[in-house]
Amino acid sequence: MSKELQIVSSSTSSSDRTAISALPPRHPNSSSSALVEYTPPVASQEDEDLEVKLRRIIDLVPVRVNNTSGSSAGSGSGDFHQYRQMRRKEQDRLARMDVDYQKRKEVTEFNKRREERLKEAEERTAKKRLKRQKKKQKKQEKKIKLEAGDNEEHKEQKTSEEDQDQDSGDDECTKFTCI
Repeated sequence: MSKELQIVSSSTSSSDRTAISALPPRHPNSSSSALVEYTPPVASQEDEDLEVKLRRIIDLVPVRVNNTSGSSAGSGSGDFHQYRQMRRKEQDRLARMDVDYQKRKEVTEFNKRREERLKEAEERTAKKRLKRQKKKQKKQEKKIKLEAGDNEEHKEQKTSEEDQDQDSGDDECTKFTCI
């Protein structure tokens, strides 16, 4: 890649001489006369996230008034109204911060108590559910046992009736033959 030097005419003094400049050749498509072209910076995702966070902080954090005067300031001077105004703003800011803190504290306490109550209720429900399931299982076992017992008794009754029929049939036979 060869670097070509660009010949630039200079209008120094009265002579029209051409001087050789050490500038690199211009790009053929370049319409700007600037030596260095401006390219906008490419913002990364991390930089954008930081900017969003900073904007949020700036918007949400109350501004503190730094130039508050002492309580003895302006006694008898013309700046008392400024002192009073700045003091009122600072007191309002502190009051808002206290109210905000109290609200947050109440919300966190409420959520904590709520979670505890839900956990206790779930434990009670689980205990009662287990009790109901045990009761239901015992009832089903008892029902199965009764059905099995009925089937056995029914079978025993059938066999005993058959035995009685056979015994009674033999007796009738003998009775007729005997008479």
